[in-house]
Amino acid sequence: MNFDLTDEQKQIRDTFARFCDERIAPQAAALDEARAFPRALFQELADLGFFGMRYPEDVGGSGLALTEFALALAEIARGSMSLAGAVAMQSLMGTKFLHMLGNADILERLFKPALRGEKIGAICMTEPNAGSDLDSIATTAKKVDGGYVINGQKTWITSAPLADFFTVFAKAGEEKKLTIFLVEKSFKGLIVGREIHKMGVWALPTSEVAFDECFVPDSHRLSQAEGDGEGHLRKTLAEIRIITGAMGLGVAQAALDEAVRYAAERKQFGKPINRYQAIQFKLAEMATDLEAAKHLVYYAAWLRDAGRPHHKEAAMAKLNATEAAARICDQAARVLASYGYAMEYPVQRYLRDVRFTLIGGGTSEILKLIIAKEVSS
Repeated sequence: MNFDLTDEQKQIRDTFARFCDERIAPQAAALDEARAFPRALFQELADLGFFGMRYPEDVGGSGLALTEFALALAEIARGSMSLAGAVAMQSLMGTKFLHMLGNADILERLFKPALRGEKIGAICMTEPNAGSDLDSIATTAKKVDGGYVINGQKTWITSAPLADFFTVFAKAGEEKKLTIFLVEKSFKGLIVGREIHKMGVWALPTSEVAFDECFVPDSHRLSQAEGDGEGHLRKTLAEIRIITGAMGLGVAQAALDEAVRYAAERKQFGKPINRYQAIQFKLAEMATDLEAAKHLVYYAAWLRDAGRPHHKEAAMAKLNATEAAARICDQAARVLASYGYAMEYPVQRYLRDVRFTLIGGGTSEILKLIIAKEVSS
């Protein structure tokens, strides 16, 4: 049993750690306060090849494994969860189905430019009355000559105001089963609605999206057959959960680092507060939670890379890492006491942003149901 990272994995981790320290962290607070999409950093990560890490070389990627991607994403999240959310969408959910199912024109005109940061992708699944319950999706795609007409409403669409194309899940066919479509921003009937104002990830725009008699040509039905959308989605969910866990690791590391720094500098009753057992216990518990979460996330990624069963472990990794991250951010705020409540210190941002990881990829409650089903079968 060997827990060492390979030389390549260490190099990737260290490259993105430097990028976080030198480029992301110094700008993170200003980006958050401006509530503006971090386009410059987004492009810099594209230039570093981040968007293509999980895709093969023949389409412009580098063909790296999920473990390497998770290591890099955790470092990005350590600097800014808003940026991490944006680049995770671009690298996986916003482009995955184009690579899996898109034709040559889609690959050349949309997918490859997206890997270079020249186009932005988004995915439309969640609806006002359909979150974890995919069967409740009400958006429809009616077959007409030459294509489909889509009608419906989506919500909580990451990067929607900036997106050049949308992967859309809608019900099609006589059995009204989930089918995957590609909608370009120029298509008539696509409406990007109001922005959703959120507690955290302020620099990551999220909006409602509607489809009003939106015509989509047959060439843009990504599904190989009507109704195969849920099967394709389930192939990707485990990967989404693992990378969401990795984002949790990043923000948790940032919160722990800030708590350790503050506890060493803050003095009360004549000595630094890290000399008091009450604070030492908090730091010890935070560090232990984080270390355990790291092992579970990277183990799940390793299973995925090895082609072994990993759906249970992916759910466990996401559940454990994001809940641990929420606890760590809360404890960091307690270590800083009043300053943990002050906007001039970054802990308040970590505390707000970490909740983003608790939702994406499945809530903790849904993940517990999945895990229970796996262990009971």
